[in-house]
Amino acid sequence: MDDMIDPAATEKRPHIPVLLRPLLDAVAPVSGDWADGTFGAGGYTRGLLDAGADWVCGIDRDPMVFDMAADWAADYGGRLALREGTFSDMDELAGRPLDGVVLDLGVSSMQLDLADRGFSFMRDGPLDMRMSQSGPTAADIVNQADEEALADILYHYGEERASRRIARAIVRARTEARFETTLQLASVVEKCLPRSKPGQSHPATRSFQAIRIAVNDEFGQLIEGLEAAERALKPGGKLAVVTFHSMEDRVVKRFLQARASEGGGGSRYAPQEVAETPRFKLTPRKAIAPDADELAVNPRARSSRLRVATRTDAPAGPSDRRKLGLPPLVFKDRS
Repeated sequence: MDDMIDPAATEKRPHIPVLLRPLLDAVAPVSGDWADGTFGAGGYTRGLLDAGADWVCGIDRDPMVFDMAADWAADYGGRLALREGTFSDMDELAGRPLDGVVLDLGVSSMQLDLADRGFSFMRDGPLDMRMSQSGPTAADIVNQADEEALADILYHYGEERASRRIARAIVRARTEARFETTLQLASVVEKCLPRSKPGQSHPATRSFQAIRIAVNDEFGQLIEGLEAAERALKPGGKLAVVTFHSMEDRVVKRFLQARASEGGGGSRYAPQEVAETPRFKLTPRKAIAPDADELAVNPRARSSRLRVATRTDAPAGPSDRRKLGLPPLVFKDRS
């Protein structure tokens, strides 16, 4: 994908919440109780509170982000609650019905900027990539997965066309020395691909994205998070999701389209689907992209898309994951 974030592009830039103004406009008027399921640097949380939210529950599986928010979080008093955990449990973590949910998907630039977190191929650090700082690391996957599994991860999660060549090189290199650092892995990947031209992403971008997604089970978490938002939202509540690459956006789009559908649509070759009461209404129907003004101050926003939907009063329920455009590995990992 050409729309992935290059960590070099985020260096020395402030952490700017992407599409914050369009998001606030789309969910206006902002009031009541909200959850920011991807708290990160707290930009969306602060935006919601300043726009009129009565209370925001900031959720993140990275405990470091709450330490970094300590110098401003107290300014909001009881209007802000911070909870360590995954947004797939947001309904339990929030502990109350919600008027709105915001999800900003993917790794934050704040995490990319810290070499010791192991997300960046531009800075040397331990090959980690864990958002929660617990569980198996990227090094565990790179050093232990067999060649076929590595190729599948690179292809399905990173859409890397040279996945087999890179997987073969990784397996060959680890027979001589265990992979321990980010630049060690980036060097092996670079040697498998043509040198990037000016303006193009770093050759290791797709591979690092793929391994990060595998480490953090990002697609599994995404579906569970969307289902948790459906459970948590009151009728009329708003769900706003910001994505940064095409695979994420495809899954969010299909989930919301399926939840906004009334069924039907059968043909002579396929049976008509059982009619269901829509659980969401698409508001607006299409994704919102950043405008020229935002791109001028925040190039990181170039691939971002915002989708907003409004909860109906239909009961929440499980989704059919095989219709959501998920990479095949999501099902393989859960079998």
